[in-house]
Amino acid sequence: MAQHETEALGAYPSVRMRRNRVDAWTRRLVAENRLSVDDLIWPVFIQDAKGAVPVESMPGVERLGPDRLIDALGPAVDLKIPAIALFPFIDPALKTPDGAEAVNPDNLVCQAIRAVKAAYPDLGIVCDAALDPFNSQGHDGILRDGKILNDETIEILCRQSVAQAQAGCDIIAPSDMMDGRVGAIRAALDGAGYQDVRILSYAAKYASAFYGPFREAIGSSAALAGDKKTYQMDPANAREALREVALDLAEGADMVMVKPGMPYLDIVRAVKDTFGVPTFAYQVSGEYAMLKAAVAQGWLDNDRVVMESLLAFKRAGADAILTYMALEAAARIKAG
Repeated sequence: MAQHETEALGAYPSVRMRRNRVDAWTRRLVAENRLSVDDLIWPVFIQDAKGAVPVESMPGVERLGPDRLIDALGPAVDLKIPAIALFPFIDPALKTPDGAEAVNPDNLVCQAIRAVKAAYPDLGIVCDAALDPFNSQGHDGILRDGKILNDETIEILCRQSVAQAQAGCDIIAPSDMMDGRVGAIRAALDGAGYQDVRILSYAAKYASAFYGPFREAIGSSAALAGDKKTYQMDPANAREALREVALDLAEGADMVMVKPGMPYLDIVRAVKDTFGVPTFAYQVSGEYAMLKAAVAQGWLDNDRVVMESLLAFKRAGADAILTYMALEAAARIKAG
């Protein structure tokens, strides 16, 4: 900054930036961003088997059976977390190359939706539209001769979305990155009478190395044939993300998401500044795992890094954050 500019703004000792940092109440008054419980969505892993199974690479995270799910959601409801996102661990015997179990109206996800809505009708439910939990090859779409089939995958995603909406899902979240899927899902939902079911598009989902623990949690990592670089975005690209978001909004997306989160905060900011639409970010499993691993070693303070990492999303412009730390963050916010 030029000297005349600093003189116009004032300079030390008449300007002392630390004055507004002296007291906790002053810091609260001048804070530019705040994290609220209303900003949080809690991703929850579910399974067919009773009980709970720890996800080894995600300390403190479990796959919940039908006998444990409703009780486990009680604290989230008490803390007024607005919504959960359900992710299934499917019996391997039900997985097929076409992911047919995804469209079964009585599959694990649909059963869980109905159970949650019966217990907590005001808790929002987000469900992925993607085939990787149901696909025997671990992909988000149908794989044939080494290629992911775009249009054939979309047809199944539409049926999956309608089945989830029929069960009571509030927000369908296409995470597959097939071209044109948002418009097709919107038409399918509207045609089935679900005009009020929202679409949260994974508009900028990158082919990231931070998804490993999640794939363990849903049981897709062992079966994954190859990688997902032909449909998920190249981490080198930023302008492409804006094209993806623009297309999904034009097709009817109500909200858009950037995934992963912290390594892509520049994308969150660019999306928010460019479009001004509800912009979500996903603090993914790898982000969670590395923070918790450092906490376990005593290298980081858990409470502080949880809140600081989530506040970074708000500073970047995110309206909501999917995070495995939602419960502990909400409890800390409630405690002041």
